[in-house]
Amino acid sequence: MAADHTATTHAAGHDLVKPSPQARFAATRWTVVLTAARSDTTRGRDALAQLCQMYWYPLYAYVRRKGYSPPDAEDLTQAFFAQVLEERLVASADREKGRFRSFLLTRLNHFLADEWDRLKAQKRGGGQRVLALEIATAETRFQHEPVDWRSPDRLYEHRWALTLLERVFDRLHQEYRRDGKAALFEATKGCLAQARAAVPYAEAGARLGLSEGALRVAVHRLRQRYRELLRAEVADTVSGPEDVEQELRYLFRVLAG
Repeated sequence: MAADHTATTHAAGHDLVKPSPQARFAATRWTVVLTAARSDTTRGRDALAQLCQMYWYPLYAYVRRKGYSPPDAEDLTQAFFAQVLEERLVASADREKGRFRSFLLTRLNHFLADEWDRLKAQKRGGGQRVLALEIATAETRFQHEPVDWRSPDRLYEHRWALTLLERVFDRLHQEYRRDGKAALFEATKGCLAQARAAVPYAEAGARLGLSEGALRVAVHRLRQRYRELLRAEVADTVSGPEDVEQELRYLFRVLAG
């Protein structure tokens, strides 16, 4: 799936970063977290937990690339998120920097330096699991990744970008299933990774029982909704709507590198 998402950004990147003058942004989860972290509110805690769900695997893989064993990486990742949530560490974040992933990586490096010895002295697996992370699948996923000699920091950024695209793709899939359009999604999802001129509309339309014009409309709506969901997902990780375009461009550079 990751390869498909990378191809998608290459094919549709210019469309995705075009400003939308009619775009309207509500308060992002990152903004909610920063506002609510200073008090123990359910809203702030839930928003932070949702963001952590997105970043746990890039951070787990980062810890593994730093040389820790799979069991130690599991314990460290869980313990780190427990500390972030329980001690409301987000309250100390610099809002002007905006990037939630940068904040998390900085805090994780401090955690690894300060907490590793203490964590080793504790019974493995005895800590509280404050997030339902899919740790059981993490090492399998990590072992199936291709060998990459880039630094752990650069790989963390790349995994963040792929994870974000996976979330967008999954949200789009869920919407189509909810609306009773699962078959249409399965038949047209490949168009996300193709330039407009490369889509065989007539041939694909015939397979679906749609006219070429109807298929063009369906693909246009699919791509439009994908762009909207991607912008919304990015907006959740920056300080405000003015940062979205810059963050999108950065995402494409990370994927291209």
